[in-house]
Order: sequence, then C-alpha cells, then structure tokens
Amino acid sequence: MTSTNQSGSVRNLRIFLDPIILIGLLLILTKVYGEPFSGKYIALSVVTTIGYRFISNRVEIFIMESVAHIIRDIFIIWVVIICSMAFLMFLNSVTEQMHHFYKPVIFSWLIISPYVLLLSRLAVNTFANWLLGDKQFVSAIVVGINPASKNLIHELRAHGEFHINILGYFDDRSDNRDSGNLENGFGPILGNINSVAGYVRASKVQKIYISLPFSSHPRIRAIVDELYDVTASIYFVPEVNAFNLMQARTDHIGNIPLMSLGETPFSGFNAATKGISDIVLASLILTLISPIMLLVALSVKFTSKGPIIFKQRRYGLNGEEIFVYKFRSMTVCDDGDRVVQATKNDRRVTKVGAFLRKTSLDELPQFINVLQGRMSIVGPRPHAVAHNELYRKLIKGYMLRHKIKPGITGWAQINGFRGETDTLYKMQSRVQYDLDYYNHWSLILDLKIILRTLLVFAHSDNAH
Repeated sequence: MTSTNQSGSVRNLRIFLDPIILIGLLLILTKVYGEPFSGKYIALSVVTTIGYRFISNRVEIFIMESVAHIIRDIFIIWVVIICSMAFLMFLNSVTEQMHHFYKPVIFSWLIISPYVLLLSRLAVNTFANWLLGDKQFVSAIVVGINPASKNLIHELRAHGEFHINILGYFDDRSDNRDSGNLENGFGPILGNINSVAGYVRASKVQKIYISLPFSSHPRIRAIVDELYDVTASIYFVPEVNAFNLMQARTDHIGNIPLMSLGETPFSGFNAATKGISDIVLASLILTLISPIMLLVALSVKFTSKGPIIFKQRRYGLNGEEIFVYKFRSMTVCDDGDRVVQATKNDRRVTKVGAFLRKTSLDELPQFINVLQGRMSIVGPRPHAVAHNELYRKLIKGYMLRHKIKPGITGWAQINGFRGETDTLYKMQSRVQYDLDYYNHWSLILDLKIILRTLLVFAHSDNAH
C-alpha cells in the first residue's frame, strides 16, 4: 500500500469512527446521569452522524500538527452538535413530538466530545505511523523550483501521514535565488531537468512531482515520454498562483477532470455557516443597537435637510446591483455615473455626518441589508457602481471580490485601508486584502475581524 493510499485509509477510518464515538459517548452519558436513551437521543445521534459526515467530507478537520488546527477541530465539532440540536428543536416546535433534552447530558457531551475525538485521532495517527514504519517512506523528487513546488513541500512536511521523503530538486536555473533557499530549507539541487530520467532509473525513485508552468507544456511532455519505461508515479503540480486567482481547486464533471481558478469559498457547508452566522449576529446586533439607531435617525432628521437613510447602488454577489443603506452624512446623495468620494474636511459632510462617519455609525442600517440577504457582516466593502466600473479596468482581479456578498467590515478595513481610496495603490491594496480574505476564510477569522473592527474603527482617522 502506498503512503497516499495509507493516508486516505487513515482519513476514512477517522470519518467512520468519529460518529460512532459521538454516539457512544452520548449513550454513556445518558447512563451516567440515569437518563433513558430514548427516541429523542436516538434522533440526535442520527442527525449528528449525518451532519458530521456531511461536514467531514467538505472540511479538512483531520490535521493535528498545531494548536490552531486543534482549536479549529474543537470548534467544528461544537458547530455540528449545536446545529444538530437546533435542528431537532426546530422539529419539536413544528411537531411538538419531542421533549426537552436533559441539560447535564447535553452540556457534558458538548464539552467532552471534542477532546475524546481528538484523542481518538491521535491514537489512530500513532497506530498508523507504527504500522507503516520508517522503512516504508516513499522516495520522491520535484522537477521545477517555483512557488507551487515550495507550497507542495510545505504541505508534505505539515502532513507527515503521507510518509513521502523528498530527495531533492531538478531545475535548470542554477543561479535562481529560490534554488538556494530550497536547498537550505528542504533538500539539495540534484541536477538540471534533462538529467531527471537518468536519476530516476539509477535511484529507483517512486514518485515524481513535475512543477513547471503551463507554458512549458512541450517540455513537460518530453519529460513524461522519457519516463514511460520507469515504474515511478508521475504527478503534475500546476502553478495556479501564477494566475493570482482565489480558491483554485480541482473538480470533475463525469470523468472529465477540471481545475477551478476562481471559485467562491462559500459553497456547501461554508455557505450555510456564513449565512447562519450572519443572520444570528445581525439579529442580535440590531436588537442591541436599536436605541442608538433611533437617536442617530433623529439627529440626522433635525440637523440637516434630506432623507434619513441614504440608498446607493452598489455591486453585490456576482456583480449584481443592490441598494445599500446608510444614515445620510452629507448634504448630497450622489449615485450617478460619477461619484466623488468624501475627503478630509469635505464641505459636503454635515457636522453630525462627520461624527457618524468617524465612528462608523452611518453604516449601522447595513445590518438590515444583512438580514435581507444582500450583504454579509464581514466581506469586501461595497464600492459605488461608478468606482467599480473605473477600477475593474485598472486592477487585475478586481471583480473577484464580488464572488461573495459585500460586508459591513472586512479584512482590508482592519488593516488600515478604510475610507477614502484617493490613490490607485490604496485601492490595489484593499483588493489584495479582499482576495487574501477569500483564500483564508474561516468563521474564526470572521469573529476576529468583527472584534478588531470595534477597536480599529474607534481609533481610526481614515473615514471622512
């Protein structure tokens, strides 16, 4: 069995064992507390098992190498249990056929189960490593030195369960700076690309990772032709980073392999998680800030002429036009083909509006946009349609920020790119932060951005 198959078997074993452990732990806790394992707990077990399998097939939660990953694992397990209980509570409200759960059982299950599952995975990993042994490491080489090959090595080192030993690299650019860095950090430079076939035959290499740009297709084909008489497995590592696109991943339509270079990270479970968190948080926040919104509305109404709420056309999900709500902070309501951004000491900004913009209180009505499904709490800030039409021609990948709903706050805003973007550099930087957010999204990151927003916006001078 190859190391890759071994790793897949370990992962499948975890997927199989985890729901069993969850159900078994629930059964044990009901016995400990003297509670009968009745229909409501059986239903909870079934829903949890289905939910866990659904999530496990879509989220990589089986990494044990760092504290951050462990925290993520615990969080996801809690989400599964809480969502399962919420679903059953919803059914109960509709059918009135289920009684309330015994709270000590549920709380104990919620607290203990993540750690039991993590210990079980650690035990499975330890057993697999002992069973495989050091002598069964697979020897491999990498052809081509570039960001894609460096990322490959990083992942292989992070996932020791693959048991792949990289012997070194082949590249024609002996003076390449990356070559020296890779030689010092990951392995030696074994020769130029023309010497790959001879080395593979002499060293009995088992895996070959070809990491060359798409423009080198004839050369890649020549390398593969030279390696037809060897038993080594050959893998092509596409340099998707060269396209500067987000969420590159593989997919299939029937038997046809595809590579996505601009897919949204919010689909399936991620979309559900994002949507539920938006609704819950927006509802809670609107309830808490409703007195503040009332005071702001009155101050806008009685200090300047014009509507309380300013509606402006923006691009939303997939570039569709939406109306975004704000408390009016200026004496004009620009929403045409040319929109002049507010600047420092802008005469169009009212006295109350200046305070609202500085404290971001003018953005509060956008929580209504969130409940409408037009916006998210965290995401790229929506720009005026006129600005989108301008910058989509000037900044590569600009429209990719519309692969998700616009947000009230975002990764760019808490990193200093809030308010006026009076230079192309500022807008380019904002877009880059937006794309970074897409590529590294997690619910924990959203919560981090929300908390930092409360601090950054309170002390920022960028809003005008």
